Amino acid sequence: MDSEKRLEYLSRVIRERGNRLTPQRLAILRALVDNDGHPSAEDIHKEILRDFPTTSLATVYKTITLLKDIGEILELGFGDDGSRFDGRKPYPHPHLICTQCGQILDSEVDNLDKLIDSLAFPNQFSVKTHRFDIFGLCSDCAQK
Repeated sequence: MDSEKRLEYLSRVIRERGNRLTPQRLAILRALVDNDGHPSAEDIHKEILRDFPTTSLATVYKTITLLKDIGEILELGFGDDGSRFDGRKPYPHPHLICTQCGQILDSEVDNLDKLIDSLAFPNQFSVKTHRFDIFGLCSDCAQK
């Protein structure tokens, strides 16, 4: 889904659930769907301050929490390094994470569900969700 369609979809879902779609909240949504780099809440906050200088970081977190509650954002937690958010693909999918610069790239893998089932089934394990991260160097950092 392209960014504009994703933005329209999220706006509609938020309104249908009885939540207000303020200009600040719309800017937060846009920052999420326009950014394929999995921004942090702080990154989003910095981006929207240009147009909405009085918006608090709490407003960003409230919008992120709303999106998490309705299953429309994927949170990637990194312990002490905080969380990054994927507003484009709110479902579990593989990520390539650069250990030098922190860039996060989305990846798709054919038959990922089969792989997960092949790991879970023999162990009688009921999978609720999963996270598949691959750590290494992005092409820019590998060339340095």
